[in-house]
Amino acid sequence: MEPRVTVVQALLLGIIQGATEFLPVSSSGHLVLVPWLVGWQEAGGSNLAFGAVVHWGTLVAVLAFFWRDVWRILVAAWNGVRQRDLMRSPDSRLAWFILVGSIPAALAGWLLEDWFERMFGNPQAAAICLIGTAGLLFFAERGARQERKLDAMNWRDALVIGLAQALAILPGISRSGATIAAAVRGGIKREAAARYSFLLSIPIVAGAGALQLASLLRAGNLSEQLGVLLVGFFSAAVVGYLAIHALLFLVGRRPLYPFAAYCFLLGVVSLSLYVVRG
Repeated sequence: MEPRVTVVQALLLGIIQGATEFLPVSSSGHLVLVPWLVGWQEAGGSNLAFGAVVHWGTLVAVLAFFWRDVWRILVAAWNGVRQRDLMRSPDSRLAWFILVGSIPAALAGWLLEDWFERMFGNPQAAAICLIGTAGLLFFAERGARQERKLDAMNWRDALVIGLAQALAILPGISRSGATIAAAVRGGIKREAAARYSFLLSIPIVAGAGALQLASLLRAGNLSEQLGVLLVGFFSAAVVGYLAIHALLFLVGRRPLYPFAAYCFLLGVVSLSLYVVRG
């Protein structure tokens, strides 16, 4: 039987998911480590229903924040297809870059689904991967030129950033952190990299949420947890929206080092506690 989440747990974990999905500190790592650290081992990412609704909450957040961008990109892509010129405008190119960048993560999730699911029950692996996220963010800032805007992106950028997103399926590797780091290291300005990271998240978060929701509906126990799930959904959506605004403000003015330091410290502390607890 699937573990239950209380209202308090749903509220707190929804807040954590909303903030850490978009800040470069790994939502999956936090949803593994926080329940483990406070003794809620069965309340976080292992709960199928809760995982589905908080993913949809963060999807609503990014769509609400970027709806004008999303609409413009979709219209440009449609016009490009209709006129048989897929690269006819910067927005049309961006649509295809997002599509290409989503393929590596989709393939990795499909081919290695069982292995990744096992990783979500391993706090030691999540702590190690958080330290890896710290390394990615630190490396991205070292010597990065940050001269290019999104309209200067190319197919190589789209593929490299997409591969970084695939790596972030591991709990503890931040999706936004990995994709922003890959873009910044490729010379794209931090704020532009963050915007692209958020737009790139839409297909993969929608796909992951849809798969979890489909499994949940097949299990047939949605109504029993509806109230708790709504708490998780709305808290993830509201906090996620605020987190997007905060990150866009911060990355335009500050380097990524504070996020790297946070991931490193949380990873080291969690790993130390794992060793102590045995």
